This record gives sequence, C-alpha cells and structure tokens, in this order.
Amino acid sequence: MDSHQRIFCALDTADLTRALDVALALRNAVGGFKLGKEFFTANGPDGVKAIENIGLPIFLDLKFHDIPNTVAGAVRSAALTHCLMTTIHASGGSEMIAAAIKGTLGGTPKILAVTVLTSLNANNLTEIGVFNPVDEQVLKLAKLALKHGADGIVASPNEIKILREELGKDFIIMVPGIRPAWAEKNDQKRTMSPADAIKYGADYLVIGRPITNASDPSQAADRIAQEIETCGI
Repeated sequence: MDSHQRIFCALDTADLTRALDVALALRNAVGGFKLGKEFFTANGPDGVKAIENIGLPIFLDLKFHDIPNTVAGAVRSAALTHCLMTTIHASGGSEMIAAAIKGTLGGTPKILAVTVLTSLNANNLTEIGVFNPVDEQVLKLAKLALKHGADGIVASPNEIKILREELGKDFIIMVPGIRPAWAEKNDQKRTMSPADAIKYGADYLVIGRPITNASDPSQAADRIAQEIETCGI
C-alpha cells in the first residue's frame, strides 16, 4: 500500500466550507478522510456526500453505542452515504456488534470497533469501574469484536503490536493518536510516530491537527508519508 493511502485525514470541524477547502488541498496527498461527530452533527449525510464527491474514501467515525436494533438501523443509514468504514463501540457487547454487521449493505460499510479511546488512561478507566490495565482491556474488546464479525478495530498506538500478533494479519487496525515528532500531542495521551505505528502493524492512521493546522496541509501530509516510508513496509 502506498504510504499516502494509509493516511486518513480527520476533518474535525463543523464548517463545511473549511472542510471542503482542506479536503480539496489534500486530494492527492492522503488516502481518505475521517468525518466524526462534530462534522456530522453540523452537516449530516449531505455534508458527507459533499466531501465524498472529492473522490476519496470516507471513514465515518460516529462510534455507535446503543441497543442492538438501533445500532443496526444506524449502520444501514450510514451505508447510504457510501462511506467505506464506520465505527461502533466494542463495549456495546456481542449482540450489538453482531447487529451492526447485519446492518451493513452487502458488507458496506466495514465495521470498525472502538476499544479504548486514546484520550483515556488507566486512571480514567478506574473512574468508570474498569480495573483491567489499558492494554488488557483493549485486547479483550478487540477479541470480542473479531469473534462477532467486525472487520477491524480502532485502538491507540500503544497496543498495535500485541493486537496484530493476537488478531492476525487480515483484521483492520485503524490508529488515531498519531503525532509526528514535529507536532504537538494536544489531548491525546497515548501517541506514536507514523513510521513506528506502521512498523508495529497499523493498516491506517488517523491524523488531524498536524495536517489541518499546517500552513500547507498537503506538504504536511507528504512529510508524514515520507516518515512512513522510512519504516520499510
């Protein structure tokens, strides 16, 4: 896979004009765009389609977490945007994961299960009654997702190596929390460089502010792609 194709740029903004401007600037520099709740709440399916019309795949990161029937319906609605991938929370349990798979239209979109958010650490998990170490909780949820039909997972860089070893080579691993050495960590607590993430087994990298806040987003994306190439994969 070309190093640029591994990059999904996060367009985390409610401003459709701003998102379109950045997406147009990046159409030859990244593999796709991640659209999350901030963008979707403001712009809805029409906004997703406007970005999709640029011609790159869409990762619709809405993290569905509800009763199984509701999640199945939400996935069916997401499929109408023609997005390549969307997300659910693995912590919704086996029935919810299976319902999400049934909600796809001929396997579209691919279902990625979120394990533990990259903004959370061990103390945060303890606050909500989860006493497993972070890596154990991530692996537990990832195995649950695989067992019940998910196409892949979203996990922090810190767990990539063990996840790849335990889950095999065909299970998609989408990794946020990627920060080049020259970028600020912001609110991400578990981060890694682009080259290391790919080396340890990530398939795709979600990268937002290091690209979108750059004076030249395309140049920033090219710089990250060059970093990925140094891992030799």
